[in-house]
Amino acid sequence: MNIVKGVEALEITANLLGELRIIYPTLLWDQDEVILVDAGYPGQLDLFHQAFAQAGVSFDQLTKIMITHQDIDHIGGLPGMIQGSQSHVEIISHPLEQPYIQGERRILKFSDEVIAQMDSWPEEHAAPLKRLIANPPKATVDTLVTDGQVLPYCGGITVIDTPGHTPGHISLYHISSKTLIAGDALVIKDGELYGSDPSYTLDLPTAQASIKNLTRYDIEHVICYHGGIYQGQANQRIAQLASEA
Repeated sequence: MNIVKGVEALEITANLLGELRIIYPTLLWDQDEVILVDAGYPGQLDLFHQAFAQAGVSFDQLTKIMITHQDIDHIGGLPGMIQGSQSHVEIISHPLEQPYIQGERRILKFSDEVIAQMDSWPEEHAAPLKRLIANPPKATVDTLVTDGQVLPYCGGITVIDTPGHTPGHISLYHISSKTLIAGDALVIKDGELYGSDPSYTLDLPTAQASIKNLTRYDIEHVICYHGGIYQGQANQRIAQLASEA
């Protein structure tokens, strides 16, 4: 799903607990850098190879992976991507997310309460998640970024703190295309843009307040990890969500 040349919302399918889901990592590239925003679930490396190829980019050209936050559907593919790369891939995240990405702390969504609930799940659903909890995907974070930092890659990328979904969640604003890469700070449902999904958000009031941080930017396109691309009066819709928060 192409935004402009050098900005692509990849469409990656996943079968989670017997349900087919689609996620939309973002691919940014120019003559110097190839940057992936978020790395999908474990075991999806072949799907990413195919998605890169469809975008006209070789996976072997990947130089950086930016992680919006620690959730398993965003960091699960990191080990496979790093191991499958022919050169060093720089991993970038917010400092608050770093220890979870590096496996130094247990992912917050894998709480004791969630683990206890798994005992009542069908074994075919519980077993894979229990294995992930026991042996989580992890990777060394090379570079830490914080709010307002402008990265001089692919037309410029501004880091926006959008905590709430997780404590160190970030969104990214691609300056040259006026594209917001929202991670899970926003979602698209039935074609409409909404704030972070309450069912999966650790601190909903903070997540809702974070939407105000997005109103500082002139946004023409929004890529939501869950929902895809939102276009057409994005600024107005974000302002409405911020006022409702």
